[in-house]
Amino acid sequence: MEAYSLLFAAMLNAGTVLAIAALGLLINEKAGIVNLGAEGMLLCAALAGFVTVVHTGSDWLGFAAGMGAGALLAAIFGVLVIWLNTNQYATGLALSLFGAGFSAFAGIKYVQEKLPERAHFSIPVLGDIPLIGPALFRQHPMVYLAIALVAWLIWFLYKSRTGLVLRSVGESPESAHALGYPVRRIRLLAVIAGGALCGLAGSYLVIIYTPLWVEGIAAGKGWIALALTTFATWRPARVLLGAYLFGGVTMLQFHFQASGVDIPSQFLTMLPYLATIVVLALISRNPAWIRANMPASLGKPFYPGS
Repeated sequence: MEAYSLLFAAMLNAGTVLAIAALGLLINEKAGIVNLGAEGMLLCAALAGFVTVVHTGSDWLGFAAGMGAGALLAAIFGVLVIWLNTNQYATGLALSLFGAGFSAFAGIKYVQEKLPERAHFSIPVLGDIPLIGPALFRQHPMVYLAIALVAWLIWFLYKSRTGLVLRSVGESPESAHALGYPVRRIRLLAVIAGGALCGLAGSYLVIIYTPLWVEGIAAGKGWIALALTTFATWRPARVLLGAYLFGGVTMLQFHFQASGVDIPSQFLTMLPYLATIVVLALISRNPAWIRANMPASLGKPFYPGS
């Protein structure tokens, strides 16, 4: 039972990276913008966060640096697609390729670097409960922040006036513009906020989840986060559930290997991506259901003068 408790704890840890990144992408898509550059933002933010912790010893400064890097890249992406009307999909792919190449080049000398000793967190009393304590109450504060972020995002999108305006921009930017809302600025702010969350996920990946830096450390997590938004049909609570599901699949490969299961390691490594493909294939069987939940103007450019 202790092994299953540790497996569940690892699942929450792995799912947090995906959850935070996917929630950022959800904010983008609720405003009508598709950002395929998540992988590149994760990598650049991961490097920024790792370098900051190496030189300062502060995890929280590392998180801030990661958020700043993600927000900066997202702002550049936003200006290109919102003001210069470049193709969202092509620009996002370019951002992803840039992030992968730049992080690999700039991070060469940090491959052998080690972070200071990691702190261990535990909620008093609750963390000492057998089985449940190690799984639920000895997590890094960022795990609980991801859950709180989901609750806040549900309130923001469906209960607040600002969230209603954001969703209206994603559904019908022409109508929002006719009512006097600055559609382009709202979309840019949404993109920057989403980029900051992707940056937070990237810095969490290298500061807490691994913690180390190697080239391509995101290993496709940005693409899985993108798939999660569709899997969750653009609902924050479902994003969290899906993130933990994929986190569990990711950790199963290590559990199987530790248990001596005779399965080729290559197959175990591809489990999370295979699960992503299977889930998307199943969801795509009902396109009407996807259209009913998808923001109507997702991926479509907006021209204020037209």
